[in-house]
Amino acid sequence: MPLTSVTKDARTLTFTAVGDYPVPQQRLWDAFADPRQLERFWGPPFAPATFTRHDFTVGGRAEYFLTLPEGKTWSGSWKFTAVNPISSFAAQDGEDNAEDENMPASMTFTFETTPTGSRLTIVTRFSSLEAMEQTAPGMEQGGRVDPYEVIAFTKDGKTSVYAKRP
Repeated sequence: MPLTSVTKDARTLTFTAVGDYPVPQQRLWDAFADPRQLERFWGPPFAPATFTRHDFTVGGRAEYFLTLPEGKTWSGSWKFTAVNPISSFAAQDGEDNAEDENMPASMTFTFETTPTGSRLTIVTRFSSLEAMEQTAPGMEQGGRVDPYEVIAFTKDGKTSVYAKRP
């Protein structure tokens, strides 16, 4: 994500990332609402995501796995707690990730229109300071990768991905 700001707040155990995109708000929303588009950019470039379920409704679940370079997989899931098309959604980290104490506890994604396109704000909440300190640096590093190596939205509304995938 082309980050324009990152804020880490140890008091509230939150990591907030803001990214600006040169596309309409609806187009940015669609990239998260469609699992085939979402898996093209979710996760680090070295571990592509595959979504096996994406019930994008309140109470619904998203289930996915990341394929690591050595061929192993890591499973994750979200339970959607709010879905407000095209403005926001929220999710709790799923029980598939329960053994990983460093995973975020919840995430809120907010989409808004800007004069040059749209903005995505992601607020990630952690269960402990230790979890935040362990996970947030990788999230920030991943978000600061050149956006054209991770994802680019073209003017015709199609997603173009230039991620270096194995």
